Amino acid sequence: MEMKILSCTVNGKPVQVGYDVRECLLDTLHDRLGLTSVKRGCEVGECGACTVLIDGVATDTCLYLTAWAEGKTIETVEGLQAPDGTLDPVQQAFVDEFAVQCGFCIPGIIMSAEELVRTGKTYTRDEIRKALSGHLCRCTGYQNIITAVERAVDLVNGFVGEDGDAA
Repeated sequence: MEMKILSCTVNGKPVQVGYDVRECLLDTLHDRLGLTSVKRGCEVGECGACTVLIDGVATDTCLYLTAWAEGKTIETVEGLQAPDGTLDPVQQAFVDEFAVQCGFCIPGIIMSAEELVRTGKTYTRDEIRKALSGHLCRCTGYQNIITAVERAVDLVNGFVGEDGDAA
């Protein structure tokens, strides 16, 4: 087994971690760094459970070799919460809209939603559905998830106040 050292930024902190050169980023993040929000689902890029942001782009880590992450900035759900425990607006929207049931798929969906929110654009429900189409959820039926993403986009872009009313 050939090992190398990955140097990158994970959730705002510089990281150096050893990895097998054949290893996917999912294994490195989950198994070596203990980031349990990065879930092992289908392992073929179909379910989205392993989605993180790499340099701001939602990426399935089961299809992404660890070696490709050299020098990159990686964000997982663990890095979204503020130091005081305040949830990120996307996380809070998922709570407020009851968009979480079992929680297995939600970290990946939240990371894809983060990518949408950070564009500063607004989206129709159909555009949100399409953007989240790489995620499989067996519990929610997606309606509350789409409503939560709409709420987060509107909140972050100043279209609604903290109380949920139109600004």
